[in-house]
Amino acid sequence: MSELLLHVKGLSCERDDRMLIRDLAFDLHGGEILQIEGPNGSGKTTLIRILCGLSDDYEGELHWRGQPRHRNDDRFRQEHLYFGHLTGIKTSLSPRENLRWILQLKGVGERGPALDTAIETALEKVGLASYEDVPVYALSAGQKRRVALARLQVEPALLWVLDEPFTAIDRKGVAELEALIQQHASRGGSVLLTTHHALDIPGLRKLQLGLGGGQWALN
Repeated sequence: MSELLLHVKGLSCERDDRMLIRDLAFDLHGGEILQIEGPNGSGKTTLIRILCGLSDDYEGELHWRGQPRHRNDDRFRQEHLYFGHLTGIKTSLSPRENLRWILQLKGVGERGPALDTAIETALEKVGLASYEDVPVYALSAGQKRRVALARLQVEPALLWVLDEPFTAIDRKGVAELEALIQQHASRGGSVLLTTHHALDIPGLRKLQLGLGGGQWALN
């Protein structure tokens, strides 16, 4: 079996005196894709934020690559990529400048021909070949989303955590992103995602939230 990346045990969280998730437990290995499902308000984004270390409002255990995550935060930050409702891009910068800035934050932003080529290729693959140097504030909502999605092409990460990644992209973009997710898993990476889009991905696992009283189901 592939390496165990994320181990969750006995995770519980409340919001406004309502139990969202009770005693959640699952493992995520390299090569696996797990879709978190549930109606609005069921705790999907809350769970994503907990798993990414953006919220400490929970009880339970989280391990990353065999170590408690709180003791392994630096490694976890380097080895996961979080894509949320907010794109995390700077509108005053161009798409090219945004990718360079993000890669510098991950410690892989040294200038050079190989990096420049990787950025150019990533932007071309997401349909921004002629918009590399246009300020992001001048782009459409879908194009802004594509700038953020270009991160998946260049940013090194074992775990992708994607919260509604198909928002504001067209049918072609949806197919391309599905293929990219499957490629990442085929290379040993893992993916956690929420989406209302019907995914056509072989071997997809699903975690269902919102079953009442914090109950959940995994299949």
